[in-house]
Order: sequence, then C-alpha cells, then structure tokens
Amino acid sequence: MNTIILLATIPRTSNWSIQTAVIMITCNLICIGIGRYAIQVRGLGPSIPISGLKGFGLPELLATTSLGHAVGAGAIIGLNTIGII
Repeated sequence: MNTIILLATIPRTSNWSIQTAVIMITCNLICIGIGRYAIQVRGLGPSIPISGLKGFGLPELLATTSLGHAVGAGAIIGLNTIGII
C-alpha cells in the first residue's frame, strides 16, 4: 500500500535530449565565466593547458563546473516542471 503511494508521488523527469545538453553546457559556461572573475585566489593547484584561462587551474575548473552542474540540474528540472522542455 505505501509503496504504491510512494511511486505515485515521484515526478516524471525528462529524458536526455539535445535541449538538455545545451542547457547543461550553457549553465557550465556561465558558471566558469562567473568563477573566472569571482575566485580571488587562483592558480594554487595544477594548471590546465588552455591558453585562454591563464591562472585558472584544475581546482577552479572543478569547482565552477560542479556549481554549473547544480545550476543546470535545477534549470532542467524547473523547465521540465513548467513544461518548456
């Protein structure tokens, strides 16, 4: 009885699509751009070989893309809830 009620309350999530990927990539790029200027102490860890991101190391990249995935997941769930995706 309780299992049936629990299964009835689980919301439908969206399947993977190109729209979902574009939203996630966009959120990650926005967070990397914000993190590029918001992180004050940079370059303490290993560096990454991307010429446009001098002083932006692996810890900063992992931190900003982690935030980007959290923001992207929220955006995808929110857009799915209101029916845009």
